[in-house]
Amino acid sequence: MISKSASGVAIASLGCIIILYWMWKLLKGLWLTPKKLEKCLKQQGLVGNSYKFLIGDMKESSKLRNEALQKPIPFTHDYYNRIQPFIHQILNNSGAGKNIYTWLGPVPTILITQPELIKDAFNRMNNFQKPRLNPYTQMLSTGLPNYEGQKWAKHRKLLNPAFQLDKLKLMIHTFETCVTDTLNKWEKLVCKTGSSEVDIWPYLTTLTGDGIARAAFGSSFEDGRRIFELLTLQKDIVISLLKYSYIPGFKYMPIKGNRKMKEADNEIKPLLTNIINRRRKAMEAGEAPKDDLLGMLLESNANEARQVNENESGSSKRKSDLTMSFPEMIDACKQFFLAGQETTSVALTWTMLLLAKHQDWQTRARQEVLATFGMNTPDFDGIHNRLKIVTMILYEVLRLYPPVPATSRRVHDRETKLGDLVIPQGVGVSFSILHAHLNPEIWGDDAKEFKPDRFAEGIAKATKGNNSYFPFGWGPRICIGQNFALVEAKMALCMILQRFSFDLSPSYIHAPTSLISLQPQHGAHIILHRF
Repeated sequence: MISKSASGVAIASLGCIIILYWMWKLLKGLWLTPKKLEKCLKQQGLVGNSYKFLIGDMKESSKLRNEALQKPIPFTHDYYNRIQPFIHQILNNSGAGKNIYTWLGPVPTILITQPELIKDAFNRMNNFQKPRLNPYTQMLSTGLPNYEGQKWAKHRKLLNPAFQLDKLKLMIHTFETCVTDTLNKWEKLVCKTGSSEVDIWPYLTTLTGDGIARAAFGSSFEDGRRIFELLTLQKDIVISLLKYSYIPGFKYMPIKGNRKMKEADNEIKPLLTNIINRRRKAMEAGEAPKDDLLGMLLESNANEARQVNENESGSSKRKSDLTMSFPEMIDACKQFFLAGQETTSVALTWTMLLLAKHQDWQTRARQEVLATFGMNTPDFDGIHNRLKIVTMILYEVLRLYPPVPATSRRVHDRETKLGDLVIPQGVGVSFSILHAHLNPEIWGDDAKEFKPDRFAEGIAKATKGNNSYFPFGWGPRICIGQNFALVEAKMALCMILQRFSFDLSPSYIHAPTSLISLQPQHGAHIILHRF
């Protein structure tokens, strides 16, 4: 029989071993591995700072960003030094043609600006995968943009039918309703004097939020609107807490931000659960699927489940491998809101600001809209096929102000090559969409100027066949909702041009800032005139 003292020694020894193991893991993850990766990157000629324990470059980056946010800039389209001042500083100090890296906590991230390398990486989705979500972003939403492998392929297949052009055609009336609501509010503002100063940013945010709520949930619009409000609250909290996300266990600390995130999540999930359950029960009772995104998703999921059941005897795949689970469907609905609303609202806002500055293009766009539709409600065929000038303008706005100026990937499984670079396992890669869009070798010496006519003969001609235009990404993972965003933006812009003309307000402050998307930090103040 083992004595109590011997047993105690064994337990203490086991405890010491466990503690030493986790201390080794922390030492390796937070110091030894980052220093090894740093050496590898420097040997290849990459320029960057030496690693600082745990925080990397985050303290200095945050300091420069806060300073940049205090300084508006002239209304030019050269604003990278404002949205990424730390990276801009390293780029300037590194010398022409040098690749650089920065530290996001203990993870080194290489900046890629060359369009051909960005395109190559986007096409190699298995080598360059989405970075693992930090705890706050994961709580906000997972969904299609963050899945990999078979799970990504399953969700992409199930969601594709909802975003086909013939399905978007059914949503035109939904878009019209939301735009009309907004324009009626503007009419009330200008009714007395015929003109009024308006910050259009909150109005367009509400417009696109209502648009995605109606398009996603149809008759459950009010529930959808509340979900959008809660997700917006969560998004704001995430932005404020991201700088702490690399501190182990910070997500679980009982601070105000963490509590609010959980409270909002506890309200969102029951709302989505009730909406989805009502729809599923209606479909099971024989009711036809609704012509909204949720209805199309449920129909697509049901069709896939039916095929699995019919082929069950000859198929080795399980139903769960080919259809969405209930939690996955909730994540898909949350993603509808976050991606659909954000992309269209920022695109519309920058479009109106640039047309307010460039009155000649505003006039040309209005003339095209009136020649195509008169004062009638724009129809899908006209929006999709007959608006050359409006399309050129939107393409140019998305080039100069891409909704997401940079996107990140990570080499998870094994080292891989990208051009002449050998990227070790565990290293992040940031693809600067903005640098690709402003590259003078592709776009010419006027790359930083607003010239929509560069797209007069289409994107391929504008990029000289180099495919360096990535406002919605590229390759297999190109944004599934790009047609949705463009149709909604064109619909809204046409209806605005039919009823209003607009100038830049003297109070407008040009201050692009990149939070989750590229937004106007101090709003978008214009003078609206009744047309």
